Amino acid sequence: MERLTATIRKFLPQPPTAKQEQRLYRELLKDASWNTNYVVLTISACIIATLGLISNSTAVIIGAMLIAPLMLPLRGLAFGALEGEVNLFRQSLLAIAGATLIAICLSCMMGLVTGIPEFGSEVQARVQPNLVDLAIAITAGAISGFAKIRPGISDALAGTAIAVALMPPLCVVGLCLSQGIWLSAVGALVLYLTNLLGITLACMLLFITAGYTQFSRALAWTAALSFPLVLLLGISFWELVRNVRLEAAIKQKLVKETVTIGQQGKLLDTKVNWGTNPPQIYLSVWTDQKITPKQVGLLQEFISNKMKQPLTLIVLISEVEQVTAEGEENLDKSVPPFLDAPIQSLEPPSPQK
Repeated sequence: MERLTATIRKFLPQPPTAKQEQRLYRELLKDASWNTNYVVLTISACIIATLGLISNSTAVIIGAMLIAPLMLPLRGLAFGALEGEVNLFRQSLLAIAGATLIAICLSCMMGLVTGIPEFGSEVQARVQPNLVDLAIAITAGAISGFAKIRPGISDALAGTAIAVALMPPLCVVGLCLSQGIWLSAVGALVLYLTNLLGITLACMLLFITAGYTQFSRALAWTAALSFPLVLLLGISFWELVRNVRLEAAIKQKLVKETVTIGQQGKLLDTKVNWGTNPPQIYLSVWTDQKITPKQVGLLQEFISNKMKQPLTLIVLISEVEQVTAEGEENLDKSVPPFLDAPIQSLEPPSPQK
C-alpha cells in the first residue's frame, strides 16, 4: 500500500516554492516581450505557412509550425489574467495582437500577389471548424503549460502543437480575404479565436492544478467566452457527422440497389455536394448504353425515398468504345471482367527459374 501511495504521489503536482513562482513569472514576462526575435520568427513562420497553404503542402506547413512563436505569450496571458498581473497581461495581449495582425496582413498580400482563385485541401480543412479542433487546442494548451512548469520537456515540442492551432488558420484568413472569400475567412477566424480561447483556458487550468495560482474570475470569463463557440462548433460537428453517415449510406444504397442505370453499366465513383439545397449526388458511371432522363429521375426518386431526404441526382457518363485488332465484329459488349476485379499490376510476370 505504501508503494502504491508513493507511486501516485510521483504523478501529483508538488506545491511550488516562492522561488519557483518568481522564476515562472520572470520567464513568462520574457517570453511575452515584443522583440526582434519574436517579430522575425512570426514573419518567417507566416511566409512559410502561407506558401505551404498555396502549394497545398503539408510538409511545408509543418516547417512553419516548428518556428512559430505564438505559444510564448499565450501562457503569459493565462498566468497574468489569473494573478491580476496587469503588466504581464498587457504585454502578452499586445504580442498576440501584433502577431495576429502581421500574419493576416502578410498572408493577404501574398494572396494578392499570387492571385490564386481556388485553394487546396489544406485551406479547406481550416474554414469549417468543429469540436475536434477545440479538443486539439485544449490538448495543445495543456502540453504547453506542462512544458513550462515541468523541467526536462522542450518548449519546441509544445510550440509545434500550439502552432498547429494558430498560425495556419491566421494565414488562411489572409488568403481568403485576398480573394474575397468572406465566408471562408470568417470560418478560419472563428477557428483561430476558438483555438486561442481553448489554449488559454487549458493553460489556466494547468497553472491552478499545479498550485502556481488560484482560481479567479478570469477563468470564469474565459469559460464564458468559450461557451458560445462550443455551441457553434458542436452544431458544426453534428452536421459533419450526419453528412458523413448519410453519404456512406447513400453509397451503400447505390452500390447494392441501383439497377436502373442499366445492366451494361458500372458505378465508378460517388460524390455528394452538401453545399446546395437539396444536396447534389454525382454518379460517375461507365457504360456503353444510353441513359435517359427518365432513368435518372426514377433513380433519384428511389434514393430520395430510401434516404427520406430530397436529393438531386447528376449522372456523369463515361462512354467507352471497345477496339480490338480484328475490329468490332463479334465484340462482346458486356462490362469487361477486370472492372469488377481488383486492380492488378500491369507489369509482365517474371520468368520462372
